[in-house]
Amino acid sequence: MPKHMSYTVSPERRDTEISLAELRGDSARMAPHWTVPPLTAAAPVHPSLIHGIVVPSASARLVDSMPVYGD
Repeated sequence: MPKHMSYTVSPERRDTEISLAELRGDSARMAPHWTVPPLTAAAPVHPSLIHGIVVPSASARLVDSMPVYGD
């Protein structure tokens, strides 16, 4: 598999727009070259290990006034 792909557009083709079908075809050909790292869940952190978080008073009051978060 090549490390990079070379794509040359003919001078006639540069003046016209690419169709949706051509764009989808190009994307489908490129997709196998893209790798996606596996999704890993973040490990929970104990609250005592969290230091240095500062929340401005106005933000704390705003969140406290929201029925979803306050009360």
